[in-house]
Amino acid sequence: MSKLLIGFVRFYQRFISPLFPPSCRYYPTCSGYMIQAIQVHGAAKGGLMGVARILRCHPFVKGGIDYVPQTFTLKRNTQDKVKPTYRYRKS
Repeated sequence: MSKLLIGFVRFYQRFISPLFPPSCRYYPTCSGYMIQAIQVHGAAKGGLMGVARILRCHPFVKGGIDYVPQTFTLKRNTQDKVKPTYRYRKS
C-alpha cells in the first residue's frame, strides 16, 4: 500500500505539479512531506499526516520549515529546526 501511495505522489510531482507555479508555503514541499511521512509512519498514518499538511497549506498561514515529526501527530512540527534522522519502515 505504501508503494502505491508513494507512486501516486510521484506521478503528481512529475506530471501535474509542473503545470502550476510553485506555491508551497512549507519546506519540504507538501508532496515531499507526504512521501517521507509514509516512509516513516506507514501508509495509513503517513497518508493522514500528508493530508493534514495539505489542509494546513493555505494563503493565511505563515509557512516555513515543517519536517515530518518522529512521533505521529497531525499538528505542525515546531520542535525540529534541523532535519531529524529517521528510522524508515520496511514497505
